Amino acid sequence: MFGLEKKKDDKNSKEFIFDLETDLKDPKKNKELKKHAEERVQKVKTVLRSGCEKDRFDQFGVLLHGYASLLKVIARFKA
Repeated sequence: MFGLEKKKDDKNSKEFIFDLETDLKDPKKNKELKKHAEERVQKVKTVLRSGCEKDRFDQFGVLLHGYASLLKVIARFKA
């Protein structure tokens, strides 16, 4: 699906690797990405605690879930 499936006749094709995977293999970048995401989570939480209109509150909630998911991926990644 979406061009990522393995084809029987194409045995020499390279495995698809996301850019995030290559960044997470480098310990320095891994640490940097984790720190950046944690800082952003704290900023979003501060904004949510301060209160805002419903539309923006929902948007910041979605953003918070995204950063939480990124942190889970970083924590589960093993180089």
